[in-house]
Amino acid sequence: MTEYDAIIVGAGVIGLSTAYHIKRQNRNLRILVVDKYSAAGQGSTAKSMSAFRCLFSSPINYILSDSSVDFYNHVQTKLGVDLKLFFIGYLWLLGEEDFAEMASILKELAAKSLKYREYEAEELAKLLGLNIRLGGDEEAELMGLKDVYKGIFIPKAGIIDADCIVKFYEEEFLRLGGEIHYGVKVQDLIVEACKPIGIVGEPFFWQEARVSGVKTDSGIVKAKKTILAAGAWIPQLLDGVGIECFIKPKKRQVFAVEAKNPLLRRLLFIKGFNSVGCLPFTILPKPRVLIRPFPTEGVFWLSYADDFPRAFKLEDDPQPEKNFYQYGIYQVLVKYFPQFKDCRPYSAFAGLYEINTLDGHPVIFEERDLIVVGGASGSGIMKADAIGRIAAALYNGDEYALLYGGRKFRVSDLSIKERRVEPEELQI
Repeated sequence: MTEYDAIIVGAGVIGLSTAYHIKRQNRNLRILVVDKYSAAGQGSTAKSMSAFRCLFSSPINYILSDSSVDFYNHVQTKLGVDLKLFFIGYLWLLGEEDFAEMASILKELAAKSLKYREYEAEELAKLLGLNIRLGGDEEAELMGLKDVYKGIFIPKAGIIDADCIVKFYEEEFLRLGGEIHYGVKVQDLIVEACKPIGIVGEPFFWQEARVSGVKTDSGIVKAKKTILAAGAWIPQLLDGVGIECFIKPKKRQVFAVEAKNPLLRRLLFIKGFNSVGCLPFTILPKPRVLIRPFPTEGVFWLSYADDFPRAFKLEDDPQPEKNFYQYGIYQVLVKYFPQFKDCRPYSAFAGLYEINTLDGHPVIFEERDLIVVGGASGSGIMKADAIGRIAAALYNGDEYALLYGGRKFRVSDLSIKERRVEPEELQI
């Protein structure tokens, strides 16, 4: 049986970024990627809102996203690969209390060269047809909705096409001689004794053991290193060998609404925020319903990342819930943007976030020749390039990873045992 130098489980954006960066630095090694789907990026990557921002309070979140976005921009502008990347910006609509909390963070980040613009609520009302005063609205009060006090616009943020990024990593990995086997479902991790003695039932607890590959529905594949980048399915495989990763799956839903009427088209193609001439990615005041413009298709994507009492649950084919839009997202959305009155989604989809329950930052660590790469907590695309470089550095045994732009990152900072991260204060 042929033994690969590394097998990577998962051909989503993080798995393929990891595969590409390992292969880029190790041209002579045999690297295999396997995925249960028939093509790349068909799991949670395909169900992403495909948006990015470089606004984070945590230095780790900032460097992961900022370096990744810089690399994607390099790929599009310098290498000529169309990723459908548009810097449309993020527009945070904030109540008075939320703005007070964010103001100190923004001042600190501005000192580190973050660029942003502050909008008065009245200016946004005129520009966007935004309802900024909800006082006296019984339904709004019942839902706990707040008046819009300010708006913060972040220009280094925007949207990108998940399929295009995945295709770039896939093609580059294959061009370097990597192998990908689609339609292969990994069933279990294989654990073997480092020094087998040929007794049935080994490894025994007194033997040193390692993960030596994977058992699939197409047979056994052995590797010197096994890399799990299977997103929400990571804990399912790790539980079988007793390794904790602090990753749990949680469903997220997106609903698409067409900009059919003149008021919605005016909102979608609003001028003045960006060179694209469209609405920025917009975050409403708490409970922070999200509006992702899709100008090339003439639609809005609407979402909300609900936590309590949303269950941690692994679903192979998660489905959107009609009532989640009708009695949730829509009720909040229409209070601020009356242009959406009576709008119903023409399509919807649902995917899984791989939530890192420790702190929301990615998890990258190695144990017994098994490398775990995941826990992006909903920001996998915007951090995928940096995550792949850090995983490659771990594979190579390096203390530091060199991120795009020359920034160094200590690999162990995202491990479990030597973890060094700061809480993120700008969660959405």
